[in-house]
Amino acid sequence: MASKSTVTTLTIFFFFFFIEPKVQSQQISAVDSECTNRWIHIRTLPSRFNLDLLSTCNRYPITDDLCPYLANHGLGPKTHTRTRSWYRTDPLLLELIFHRRILEYPCLTPDPNLASAIYLPYYAGIDSLRYLYGPDLNSSADHGSDLLEFLTRDQPEIWSRRSGHDHFLVMARPAWDFSQPLTVDPPIWGTSFLERREFFNLTALTLESRYWPWQEQAVPYPTSFHPHSLPFLESWIRRVRRSRRTSLMLFAGGGGTSSSPNIRRSIRLECTSINATQSDNKICDFVDCSNGICEHDPIRFMRPMLQSSFCLQPPGDTPTRKATFDGIIAGCIPVFFEDQTAKMQYKWHLPESEFAEFSVTIPKEDVVFRGVRIQDVLMSIPKEEVTRMRERVIEMMPRVMYRRHGASMGLMNKKDAVDIAIDGVLDRIISRV
Repeated sequence: MASKSTVTTLTIFFFFFFIEPKVQSQQISAVDSECTNRWIHIRTLPSRFNLDLLSTCNRYPITDDLCPYLANHGLGPKTHTRTRSWYRTDPLLLELIFHRRILEYPCLTPDPNLASAIYLPYYAGIDSLRYLYGPDLNSSADHGSDLLEFLTRDQPEIWSRRSGHDHFLVMARPAWDFSQPLTVDPPIWGTSFLERREFFNLTALTLESRYWPWQEQAVPYPTSFHPHSLPFLESWIRRVRRSRRTSLMLFAGGGGTSSSPNIRRSIRLECTSINATQSDNKICDFVDCSNGICEHDPIRFMRPMLQSSFCLQPPGDTPTRKATFDGIIAGCIPVFFEDQTAKMQYKWHLPESEFAEFSVTIPKEDVVFRGVRIQDVLMSIPKEEVTRMRERVIEMMPRVMYRRHGASMGLMNKKDAVDIAIDGVLDRIISRV
């Protein structure tokens, strides 16, 4: 269990959560016209669906201890004491980050009948840990039962009004982790939350979607960069622009050590071969992030990303990577090896029609089985084209970052990952209902 001091901090944390929406709704009475079809109601849930879950942050030894990363409303502790923008953020705490940020949304309403969308502040990813790693491993089909019972018994008219079509929540894990078929016996990996018929209509914001995303929409992994004002963002962008790109390409990650053919192994072999023949090692840089050593330490990979023109983003255990968004924050042009890594995932934040303007795609089969060298493909791109692509990456930066809560008005005028996700949810719900 979490320490007493941690629980006390969380109690203060949630006192703010549950008081703030009422204040916000009183402040927006004068802007009704701007909120037409944009109203959101935050459903009040019992603490067992959020606050109580945070108190189990170190309960499961097989997973990382999440308690240190609850600081700053889920952004985590600062990377160093003097920073105003960099934190040791754990992506699995996106549910907290989003919950805190939505309290600043200007069109909140306490009346669910006026709302176009209903937000459920249920920490589904954190709750799933007891089914994935804890005592309820063999009861994973039950994930979501308590929530459904509450929604259908407490003010059931809110849920039944549109059969859940207007409800949405954040699930800070890949959608596959919530997609175990209900009929599987014995249970395999995952819970069955998204397989429950009653939840087919709601919208789930996940870190990775499936191949047929009806229920879910993928949103960017949180990086460690959370500026609180426009000058801090602009200062970082200036640094990214003037950074000397001394390396052609970079791979920051693990894997690729097995003997079986796969894209990560091919990347490692190509980098090793290049570096063995290049005395200055300016073609391929490699940051070994095996065993999760980079997970909460952006200092390990951010400088190499700033010094590289291209960042290689091969799929791993799952198609998507947090490093995709770390690279964009560093102005490093992403190189993808399959569309499911980003192009088919983050269509709200990284428009599919613009993909070729800020990224390179090399089919992994060409690299693994047909002898295509990544170095040759990237070096064939004209320098002026590389410069143009980097500018597009920098333009995309605000769309994939999660600014800090309580940010300045200047920065709030630039839509970030949360703003774009809310817009996408509202558009989806309106198109359905």
